[in-house]
Amino acid sequence: MTSVERTAYPQFPKLMMARELHVFYTPSADEAVWARERTDTDDHLLALVVALKCFQRMGRFPKAGEVPDAVVDHVRRCLELGEDAAVVYSSPRTAESHRAVVRTRLGVTRNPGKARKIADRAIRKAARVKNNPPDLINVALEHLVQASLELPAFSTLDEMATRIRAEINAGIFQMIRSRLGWPGGRGWRRCWWWARTARATCGG
Repeated sequence: MTSVERTAYPQFPKLMMARELHVFYTPSADEAVWARERTDTDDHLLALVVALKCFQRMGRFPKAGEVPDAVVDHVRRCLELGEDAAVVYSSPRTAESHRAVVRTRLGVTRNPGKARKIADRAIRKAARVKNNPPDLINVALEHLVQASLELPAFSTLDEMATRIRAEINAGIFQMIRSRLGWPGGRGWRRCWWWARTARATCGG
């Protein structure tokens, strides 16, 4: 499995700096008004604004427990809510409703099938000149952002990059093998070594 830290997949830093909190997680006056119009409790208000700011920064909704306390505390203070306000939902339906209004506000679509197709196409094209899984994942991320799609889980992109990379490599090795006329044995080992060397030279 590829280490997420080696890719551009968005995640929270281990240490949240004050500047990052201020720049990326401070809700504007318009955002605060927008959120208040769509919520009926302090908990829901806090949860909606946290979801909005996290998605703006990451292109995805963090899993439960993934959002650092520093982010929640910062948003709570900006909204002037009491310390007892927490990121909790009255029901899963409310949580999904919040995600839907965030996507609408940001002009982003949740379409897992389309996202997989775009990522698949981008990875296949890149895998012909690159052989490093983090590079393939980064190419997929770039295309997904350009398409205004919600990012899939990292594990999904990692599995796709690993599988497609193996398929492309097998095809390249087979093509070289057939062109050089080496059916196996020592000749095939030379072909395999040559193919790896060639891909590394191309930036893989």
